[in-house]
Amino acid sequence: MTVPVRLIGCGFTYPDGTRALAPADLEIRAGETLALLGPSGCGKTTCLRLIAGLAEPDPGGRVLFGAEDVTRIPIERRQVGMVFQSYALFPNLDVAGNVGYGLRIRNIGRAERDARVTRMLAMMRIADLADRRIDQLSGGQRQRVALARALATEPRVLLLDEPLTALDAKLREALRVELAALLRSLGITAVFVTHDQAEAMALGDRVAVMRAGRIEQVDAPEAIYHRPATRFVAGFVGTLNLLEGRVAEGALHLPGGMLPANGAAAGPATLACRPEQLVLASDGTLAGRVTASFFLGDRTRLVVEQAAPQPITIEVMDAAPRPGDLVRLAARPGAPFALPDG
Repeated sequence: MTVPVRLIGCGFTYPDGTRALAPADLEIRAGETLALLGPSGCGKTTCLRLIAGLAEPDPGGRVLFGAEDVTRIPIERRQVGMVFQSYALFPNLDVAGNVGYGLRIRNIGRAERDARVTRMLAMMRIADLADRRIDQLSGGQRQRVALARALATEPRVLLLDEPLTALDAKLREALRVELAALLRSLGITAVFVTHDQAEAMALGDRVAVMRAGRIEQVDAPEAIYHRPATRFVAGFVGTLNLLEGRVAEGALHLPGGMLPANGAAAGPATLACRPEQLVLASDGTLAGRVTASFFLGDRTRLVVEQAAPQPITIEVMDAAPRPGDLVRLAARPGAPFALPDG
């Protein structure tokens, strides 16, 4: 049965006094996938361990699955499925044995156990690998086995700790698409840890951005990107151009010209914009010189200097200017924008 998960005042402090997580409130809705995103050491894995029952929160913290307080209930009684970065598969068991391991230790009858294993192998499209040893599998196949094993026990909550990190880039992107489709089709409450922004945006119904043991913002991926709640979120998610200038008469004045101030108060100001919010335009109000060009396949990333105190990054889809070329830039509606105070 799918349940919502709530952390209420949950912090975590190591015995030596080091605080890994400041007291936090977090709600994961029933059936949604929440991505915990942040740099190394920000507390995202600690959050996952608290939900799993692998760690207990500091006094006063509570973990709820629906209306049930599971704070002191160990992992084996919480009905959670886990997929680790290393997959943690048993090398002495074949694929079917790994998938059925959790069922066997729960004393599920042989007939039902075999039926569930068969169903999981078919769902993960690895039925033909049932008798294969773990050391004979590719990274992508091992990932599917680990996921099948986690789902076979019909958990209330699925927890994934950087499940795609060990894969090469092309396979990681392909499995990201498959995993997103699978989680949405299952409708299971899922939480996964990642430091990969693209992965968080693609897989998460919502994203919780973390920094230094604190949750900075929890929101839909689009809101995280376009409406960051703090300066850290604005800078951490995606590429951000900082435009330091002076606002006067409704415009942000920069070394290379001006851009709309979009309501910013008169005086010294630092506004921001994403690379795609600035476009090449013959009548653009901001001029600069291209100093670097990076072909990325479907687009070209340009670095423009002299337009602002710091280099500006833009992305173009068509024929791109070359380093040394002079260009004029215009802003899309709503750009640039003021940064949050926090």
